[in-house]
Amino acid sequence: MTAVEIELSGIDKVFPTPEGDIHALATTSLSINAGEFLVLLGSSGCGKTTLLRLIAGLVRPTNGQIRIGGRDLWPGKSRNRQAIQDMGIVFQEANLFPWLTIEKNISLPLSLKGASKSVLRETTRRLTKLVGIEGFERRWPRELSGGMRQRAAIARALSYDPQILLMDEPFGALDAMTRESMNLELQRIWMATQRTVVLVTHSIAEAVFLADRIVLLSPRPGRIDTVIDVPFERERDVRLQTSGEFQKIIRLLRDRLEHA
Repeated sequence: MTAVEIELSGIDKVFPTPEGDIHALATTSLSINAGEFLVLLGSSGCGKTTLLRLIAGLVRPTNGQIRIGGRDLWPGKSRNRQAIQDMGIVFQEANLFPWLTIEKNISLPLSLKGASKSVLRETTRRLTKLVGIEGFERRWPRELSGGMRQRAAIARALSYDPQILLMDEPFGALDAMTRESMNLELQRIWMATQRTVVLVTHSIAEAVFLADRIVLLSPRPGRIDTVIDVPFERERDVRLQTSGEFQKIIRLLRDRLEHA
């Protein structure tokens, strides 16, 4: 029986503003299994990123409980550091430090933890090979394309071997061909590491191609509108996107987005 890695129970999130409260999420409950690739999908402003940030412990829920690996994320007024120690986060922008080489950027989290030089070298070597930027370790971020910078950001997020990888529109700023290539690479990386992945995207096709399960959120305040199990076996090829079953799921999700 697969263990539950992330559990949200009755989550509400309200952001107070001078113009009035913004109710971002309402009574949201969700369980995410260990090793699952789950995608959060929905229109702009529906609360996808808020939900991801809640899981990451970057913001606190107004009501409800979040458990990570069986630990309460907010047992009191302070965040439980043990609950978030096994998380890596990748944002839409790679956010690499321009004054550090790619290898220094990737190894920075381990360096801050006091890892030895040999561990830093071995980790960088292994991860640059995993994400497909081997040979670019000594380059500066400005010398790499957007897709390669995102590969480096993924490697940095994986550097301390997290069990959970949270990704907020990581390929949203890339052109269509690079984005398709990065989807294939992300699938390969996930299959190699078997980490729990929670990905936020606006792209229906990206969601269907990558996910084990898709959670579609309604417009604000965000609620779970539809949950779809994606039936396709791994490893998925881009030709899958032309299949009738793939297009059927696309149409179903598009219809739900239009009528949610």
